[in-house]
Amino acid sequence: MRSLTACLGLACLVAVSPLSAQVIEYEAVEVDAYHAAGGGERSLFLQGTGAAPAADPVPGASYLAPPSTDAPVHSAPTIPLGAAAYGPFRVLDGGRAALVDVTDERSPAQFEAMLREHPGIATIEMVDCPGTEDDLANLRLGRLIRQRGIATHVPAGGSVRSGGVELFLAGARRMADPGAEFAVHSWQDDTGMEPSDYGAAAPENLRYLDYYKQMGFSPIEAEAFYAMTNSVPFSSARWFGSGEMSLWVRLEPAGA
Repeated sequence: MRSLTACLGLACLVAVSPLSAQVIEYEAVEVDAYHAAGGGERSLFLQGTGAAPAADPVPGASYLAPPSTDAPVHSAPTIPLGAAAYGPFRVLDGGRAALVDVTDERSPAQFEAMLREHPGIATIEMVDCPGTEDDLANLRLGRLIRQRGIATHVPAGGSVRSGGVELFLAGARRMADPGAEFAVHSWQDDTGMEPSDYGAAAPENLRYLDYYKQMGFSPIEAEAFYAMTNSVPFSSARWFGSGEMSLWVRLEPAGA
């Protein structure tokens, strides 16, 4: 059934430039750029919600107004303090950690340090996930989440945007409550180029398609999802909730 949904989605998006939900500044990349040092930024903050400090914007990030009334309504979630902090992660209890901020080049090591000291963590609560300051590190982090068999959960009121979507997809089990929201948009590199400016087989595009397939998508599902995330330009965003996300990936009930 998911393959059929992906086929229909791909057919509907044939005229759309395929790519992922983010804001990116790319440097020149090689085919094996997954392992390169330093990646581009792809974050999406909201103006007027307290999600990012207005006086200290992240260079290269996209700042968008809250979604209109026909989209999931964003309200700034309460950020848990947690028992311990590891970069953007907060340890909530013996089995859960929260992700509450952008990731960067340090995040994979911080994630591994957290698991060394709290080996019982089995679920990441995705409370407020604006994206990443290092796209390559973010994809490495996603692969670590999957390798460790950790689940991802977006609670009601949780917001997963831009590069955060890749981390949600990394979950060995994926859960998203009613009232969870997601936002995707096309990336733009530091030369002003967007996905449609690159060939379909360019490394800038293949890195995402390969990642989605590693997260369990079939090739046609990966292409369809990638196209959907780029169905709006860099300067805008496409908002949707857990119901639409369930058309793309299997969502399990929280606590199952």
